[in-house]
Amino acid sequence: MNLDKLQQWLQDSGNDIAYISNPITISYFTGYSMDPHERIFALLAFKDADPFIFCPALNVEEAKNSEWDGDVFGYLDSEDPWSLIADNVKKRTSETHNWAIEKDSLSVSHYQLLRSEFPSSSFTNDVSPFIEKLRLYKTPEEIKKLQGAGAEADFAFKIGFDAIRTGATERSIAGQIDYQLKIQKGVMHESFETIVQAGKNAANPHLGPTMNQVQPNELVLFDLGTMHDGYASDSSRTVAYGTPSDKQREIYEVDREAQQAAIEAAKPGITAEELDSVARDIITNAGYGEYFIHRLGHGIGKNVHEYPSIVQGNDLVLEEGMCFSIEPGIYIPGFAGVRIEDCGVVTKDGFKPFTHTDKDLKILPLKD
Repeated sequence: MNLDKLQQWLQDSGNDIAYISNPITISYFTGYSMDPHERIFALLAFKDADPFIFCPALNVEEAKNSEWDGDVFGYLDSEDPWSLIADNVKKRTSETHNWAIEKDSLSVSHYQLLRSEFPSSSFTNDVSPFIEKLRLYKTPEEIKKLQGAGAEADFAFKIGFDAIRTGATERSIAGQIDYQLKIQKGVMHESFETIVQAGKNAANPHLGPTMNQVQPNELVLFDLGTMHDGYASDSSRTVAYGTPSDKQREIYEVDREAQQAAIEAAKPGITAEELDSVARDIITNAGYGEYFIHRLGHGIGKNVHEYPSIVQGNDLVLEEGMCFSIEPGIYIPGFAGVRIEDCGVVTKDGFKPFTHTDKDLKILPLKD
């Protein structure tokens, strides 16, 4: 579970202990997932001692029965978790001088409480960049889970397209998708709120579903994903409900061309910023550059958004095993929005998407 690599990093970087606080990161290293809510959930890793999980007492047995085969220590709501963490750390090691923390997830209050137990120790080092790079390369097992999540997203598109009818609200369509995922596929968690946007609402990329009603001859944008065995999918499609205008067809085809060109260019050796430019240049040359208002893509794995960012200014060289989205968009305020998105993996032969819903403009018949 890569804990040996974390331990080696501690030794190489001169750190004694890593305090892992992000539940997703803990799951990555241990195989155990849970939502601690307001309680304390942590993984303590050491340069020369065995790691342990610390969690609420009500989750101890669950953790022990998970994939994790190390020690698990718990605390009651009436107890001080920080003093118990300190006690267990001191039983493990006398070397507590240098701590590495996840600076992008550890709250200030928790940092202060942890530090109060070790007032002479240093907590300046950040383990987050190391973890980002470790998670950047997916194993075959991880890719299989991402493919499973992609298949669920393809199913969700079919449900969503079928649910479109005149007068249906964006929220009702999104609700149908979520409901059918649960009862037909057993999906209990989406990777983010299912987005359905009709007409001019789609020009606001992250508006989310509203009570806006679908009308004839509008473009309808879907952005959705599921969690499959701890791994996320994220995909977008835009369809025409009724007869699209020439302008609607034009922006759709420009965006589709840009996305396809980027998929074909995503091979080992290209940089993230070069890949962004492949799609951005097509949209810009077509006269819509000002309406492409976000990066081309983001990493995906246990999080729906993770490292790396496929964006201008990022000179990261793409390599085999890296997984990310390719999602150019054109958003014209007051008119319409188009986004086409697939997540996939870079292989020696190119980019292999996890979703396969057709990307030719789908024209849906009007329904009452």
